[in-house]
Amino acid sequence: MKRRLSFQVKLFLALVCFSCLLLVLLGTILFHFIDRQLHHDLGQRARVQASQIALMPGLAALVAARDIPGIARLIQPLRAESDASYIVIGDTEEQHLYHSESPERINLPMIGGDNAEVLQGKTIISVRQGGIGVSLRSKAPIFNDAGQVVGIVSVGYLTSYLETITVSKVVNILIAAVLLLLALFIFSWFFTRSIKKQIFSLEPREIGLLVRQQKAMMESIYEGVIAIDDERRIEVINQAARKLLGLSQPARELRGQLISEVIDPVPFFETQTMLAKDTHDEICRFNDLTVIASRVRIMLENSLQGWVITFRDRNEIDSLSAQLSQVKRYVDNLRIMRHEQLNRMTTLSGLLHMGRYEEAIGYIQAQSEHAQELLDFISSRFSSPTLCGLLLGKAARAREKGVELNFDPTCRLDRPFLALPEEALISIIGNLLDNAIEATQRSPLPHAPVEVLIKLSEQELIIEVADQGVGIKPEIRDRIFERGITTKTRGDHGIGLYLIESYVTQAGGAIEVADNTPRGAIFSLFIPATGTARHPAQEQEDTDYAT
Repeated sequence: MKRRLSFQVKLFLALVCFSCLLLVLLGTILFHFIDRQLHHDLGQRARVQASQIALMPGLAALVAARDIPGIARLIQPLRAESDASYIVIGDTEEQHLYHSESPERINLPMIGGDNAEVLQGKTIISVRQGGIGVSLRSKAPIFNDAGQVVGIVSVGYLTSYLETITVSKVVNILIAAVLLLLALFIFSWFFTRSIKKQIFSLEPREIGLLVRQQKAMMESIYEGVIAIDDERRIEVINQAARKLLGLSQPARELRGQLISEVIDPVPFFETQTMLAKDTHDEICRFNDLTVIASRVRIMLENSLQGWVITFRDRNEIDSLSAQLSQVKRYVDNLRIMRHEQLNRMTTLSGLLHMGRYEEAIGYIQAQSEHAQELLDFISSRFSSPTLCGLLLGKAARAREKGVELNFDPTCRLDRPFLALPEEALISIIGNLLDNAIEATQRSPLPHAPVEVLIKLSEQELIIEVADQGVGIKPEIRDRIFERGITTKTRGDHGIGLYLIESYVTQAGGAIEVADNTPRGAIFSLFIPATGTARHPAQEQEDTDYAT
């Protein structure tokens, strides 16, 4: 398998290649720049020297007299102090009278062909081939007292000398640049190591793949997912969340917005609540949708980075739960009815076997009257077939366990209660009856009946269930509606009262819990038809029922 180079090595090699190219380019540019600047500076220097030599006292007379030894004596001290490559003195015939580097060229013609302007009285700067090589030189005219040109002064710098100086300067600059780049390489090596440590030694390709996988996973999740930072600004929101919340904007437009700008402010997103603890499966309301939400903090090195919120539509879960509960309820009711019918048939068979026909007829009539009386009462007071089935089933289940359900004569729910979904109403009543039946069953014999009141007025729905069971222990009374808190000793419990409190709170209602006489408990629910919460005495005392 072909081995891939690591990000650290790739970055280092890329820096090396780039730096080499940069050095070559920089060296070329610097060479041309320094060379041009050096030509200009040395040309001006040569011009100044040539002009100063041309103005030396006595030089014009010596040149006019062609006094070669005299010219040499006059110019030689200057040559020792000058950095020029050569100094040349010529006459108007362009013949050498003095050459600092090649005395053998005296009386020979001057080379270059650039003397015409000088003989006309101009000072020039040129690059020409001379007797000792190509040079940058300046030529100035020598004037006599009458203002006539009698000779030429040439001061020059060989181009090889200029190139040597240029290369020397460029090399010094490049050495400094190499040292700087070397420091940069060392820094980049350790810097990339630090970066890789922060990204868990992942390569950029792996990070890109991970991001794409995360995005695909986020979009494939059926639940809504929202990630927010420590300032509660949206970082990530998936398609399911936007769909559940009814948001038409794409995710990129929602990114950076405060969560309160997308979801109506609710206690679930309050700062103190979020900082206090994480939460799971909390029933709350996001905009116009009732959801079951969870919230988990994101921590990095003991520092809060934000939160991840997941939520799903409670109605869908309730629908599935209701379907399962309905099936279970039908099965239980059938089992109970079968059991009761078997008992009745056994009793009736015994009476007939003994020839007690009158007692058998009376037994049949009594059983029919009791069942018909309960059926008539429930069917006449409650309009919902589902609720009627629930109450009849709970009554039969209670009788099986030796407990009676007594319905208050004022019970009435003859119209739909719009403030609360039927599934929630069924769940509330069913859980209250189950708790009361079990509490009564656990109490000493004889078992007192469970009193039930379900009454809908113009203002509110009242549900009250009173039992004379084992009651509620004082140490858990204040936490009775918290998830996982229960008075039961076995089974998977601790969710029923939590759901009841959630449903009632969402509907703007209130719950009262009181001790019954001589024992047991009374649960009273008040759910307003208008959505305005009723404040019982316990709420006025700032009792916190839910977390």
